Amino acid sequence: MTPVVQVAWAECADRNLPLPAYKTDGAAGADLCAHLPVETRDGGLGLAPGVVVAVSTGLRIAIPEGFEGQVRARSSLGRRGVLLPNAPGTIDADYRGEVMVLLLNAGSGPVTIGHGERIAQLVVAPVAQAKFMLADALDDTARGAGGFGSTGRGP
Repeated sequence: MTPVVQVAWAECADRNLPLPAYKTDGAAGADLCAHLPVETRDGGLGLAPGVVVAVSTGLRIAIPEGFEGQVRARSSLGRRGVLLPNAPGTIDADYRGEVMVLLLNAGSGPVTIGHGERIAQLVVAPVAQAKFMLADALDDTARGAGGFGSTGRGP
């Protein structure tokens, strides 16, 4: 079953920007674009090193129940040192607010984000809600409580 994601413009959105779209037939993520305030559109949004900003997409979306939206980084921004500090960010099926993308300039120099620039990818994926049950003990496994590198390094 192909999920249908409803999309609506946020208030005061630039309706000339594209809606999320897959750029190739095999793409997992649909591109999300930066929607900058009118006063910064000509010069772009300057992002100094070490700074995190929430960038608007100008969109509100309705993810179908049983799915989530995963907001993921684009390699083209990563190459410029711009990362998503909470990647993947999750958009829950019951969220109806504006989609924002957190960007972090992890590079050593300033980066400018342009109005309409592709800043993230949206992957729509199925999810399951688990039931949590308190237990007196857990079953044993070969790994046990080992974590954070406990399985070793290398081949």
